[in-house]
Amino acid sequence: MDQSFLLMLSNLINLHNTLDPTTSLLTDTLSSTTTTTTSSPSSSTSPTSLLYSSSVAPLLFFTIASVLSYIASTQTPTPSTTTTTPPTTTSSYSVSAFRALSTEHIWSLEGPLRDAQWRSLYGLSYPVFTAVIDKLKPHIALSNLSLPTDYAVAMVLSRLAHGLSAKTVANRYSLDPYLVSKITNMVTRLFATKLYPEFIQIPVGRRRLVEITQSFEELTSLPNMCGAIDTTPVKLHSTSSNRIPQTYRCRSGYPSVLLQVVSDHNKIFWDVCVRAPGGTDDATHFRDSVLYNRLTSGDVVWDKVINVRGHHVRPYVVGDWCYPLLPFLLTPFSPNGMGSPAQNLFDGMLMKGRSVVVDAIGLLKGRWKILQDLNVGLNHAPQTIVACCVLHNLCQIASEPEPELWKEPDESGPQPRVLDTEKSFYFFGESLRQALADDLHQKLSSR
Repeated sequence: MDQSFLLMLSNLINLHNTLDPTTSLLTDTLSSTTTTTTSSPSSSTSPTSLLYSSSVAPLLFFTIASVLSYIASTQTPTPSTTTTTPPTTTSSYSVSAFRALSTEHIWSLEGPLRDAQWRSLYGLSYPVFTAVIDKLKPHIALSNLSLPTDYAVAMVLSRLAHGLSAKTVANRYSLDPYLVSKITNMVTRLFATKLYPEFIQIPVGRRRLVEITQSFEELTSLPNMCGAIDTTPVKLHSTSSNRIPQTYRCRSGYPSVLLQVVSDHNKIFWDVCVRAPGGTDDATHFRDSVLYNRLTSGDVVWDKVINVRGHHVRPYVVGDWCYPLLPFLLTPFSPNGMGSPAQNLFDGMLMKGRSVVVDAIGLLKGRWKILQDLNVGLNHAPQTIVACCVLHNLCQIASEPEPELWKEPDESGPQPRVLDTEKSFYFFGESLRQALADDLHQKLSSR
C-alpha cells in the first residue's frame, strides 16, 4: 500500500483519538449507527458538541479513510527511484499507439515538426509514408496479413532506418521474431518487385534524358553524360560471418555482397544490381549484370546523338578505372595523372561527374542504416538492398532532407583486361574518349 496513504490514515486515527479518546473507530461506527436510527430527526446538536461526540466524528473519519483507501488502490505504483532509465514499454509501439500517432497526434503538430518526428521514426516524412502505404496496400491485402498495412510497413521501415534486428523489433512490438522476419521479407520483396519498375528506370525518354545530360554538362562540361556508375560492398552481419564463404569477403576484409548502382545528377538511381559476393571485382560484376547485356546488345536505345569531332556520341555512363572502357561507359585515361594536359583535364571532369554516385551511395547508407550492417538472411539480402534503393529514390524524388553521408574507404581495384568479345567496343570507346578530351580542352582553353 502507498506509504503516503498509510501516514494520512495514521494521522486521522490519532486525531480521532484526541477528539474522542473513549472509543475506537470500530465501536464508534457501531454506536453511531445505533444513534442515527434511534434519534429523532428534529433533534439538534450544537457545533461544539460534535467535536466531543462519539458518533459523528468517527463516521466522518472512517468515510474519509475509505475514500482515500479506494484512491490508493486505483493508483499505479510509483516506479523505483533506483531505476535511472526505465525500459521502453511495448505499449508505445502497439497498433493502438501507432494509430493514435498517425491519425490524431500527428495532425496536431505543425507540418515541419510532424514530418521531422515521423522521419526520425521511419526514415521518411509522413506524406511520403502515406504514399508508400497507398502503393503497397493492394499487394499486402492479398497476403491476408493479420496486421494493418500501415503498421506492418512502419515496423519494417523502422528496422531499415535504424538497422534493428528482428529480435529487437519483436521485443518492441510484442511480436514473435519469426513473424517480424516474415513481414520484413514480404514488404522488402514488394519494394524490390512491385515498386522497382516505377521508381528505378533507365532514362530512355527524351525529355528526362535531355534534363540529365544538360545537368551533367553544367557540372562537368562534358556533353551527353547520362549517369555515373559505382559498386559498393554491403556488409553482412558478423554473427553469420563464420558460415559465409570466403568469396564474400571484400577487399576491406569483411563479408559482404556487392551493390552496383547507376545514378543521375540528382543522386537518383536509374539502375540497381545486386548479383555477386563481395569478393567479386567491379568489372566482373558489371559484365554479369542485365544492364551490360542490354547495352552491348543494343536493347537500350537512347534517342540523343551528338557529333564531336566526327564521332557520333550517344549518351554514356562514367566510371572509375575498375570498369572496362566501352563506348557507353567511359573511364579515365590514367589513375595517377600521367596523361597529356587534355587527358588529365578530361579525367578531372569525369571524376567530378562520378562523384554524384559516390554521394548517392553515402546517402543510401546514411538514410537506411541497415545497409551498414545487414542483419537479414543471405537469401534475403539482395531484395532488402534493392528495397532500400527504391526507398532512397522515393526520398530523393520527394526532396526529403538529405542525412549525413555514410563514409567508407575508397576501394580501388586493378584495371580490367579487355575481353575478346569487347575489343571492337574498346577501340571505339578509346577514340571517342580522346575526341571528347580534345574538344573539352579546346573549349576550356579558349575561354
